[in-house]
Amino acid sequence: MLETPFYIACLKLTGRRCVVVGGGEIGLEKVEGLLACDGRVTLIAPEAEDELQRLAREGSIEWIQREYRSGDLEATFIAIAATNDTDVNIRVYEDAERRAMLVNVVDVPPLCNFILPAIVRTGPLAIAISTAGASPALAKRIRDEIADEYGEPYARLAILLNEVRGWAKGTLPTYQD
Repeated sequence: MLETPFYIACLKLTGRRCVVVGGGEIGLEKVEGLLACDGRVTLIAPEAEDELQRLAREGSIEWIQREYRSGDLEATFIAIAATNDTDVNIRVYEDAERRAMLVNVVDVPPLCNFILPAIVRTGPLAIAISTAGASPALAKRIRDEIADEYGEPYARLAILLNEVRGWAKGTLPTYQD
């Protein structure tokens, strides 16, 4: 995995269908991350954590309460497989690859065409930390250290700078100014 260079990008998920296969703790973590970015989340799992059930009841996510089927990825932007069933995870990966869509099988880098960095998110400020899949634990440790350093004051600064950005671009002669 380390020899694979990853192109770092921020995806706009608003209104896009995002499928998470697997209703356990890791599935919950992935669903929460997608919801934080306004993704339209569909969970596919015969059973789900209580919090996922609550999200489905309140209408925050769609829960298809059954095993994964190949057609479940139609009209989907991004798929995340978070099951403990290797065969299901492989099927999700193969189905997504056939559709040339983004797919991540949690903790199985060879079955991913993208990886998920550890994220520090405060308001509009998002800082991503990646180890190219080498050590998610290290990425999370660095994330926690960065969160302590760059928190709410920097999020407020980002909001303020956004408010004056148009004026600055129209008034100041160069970027450095």
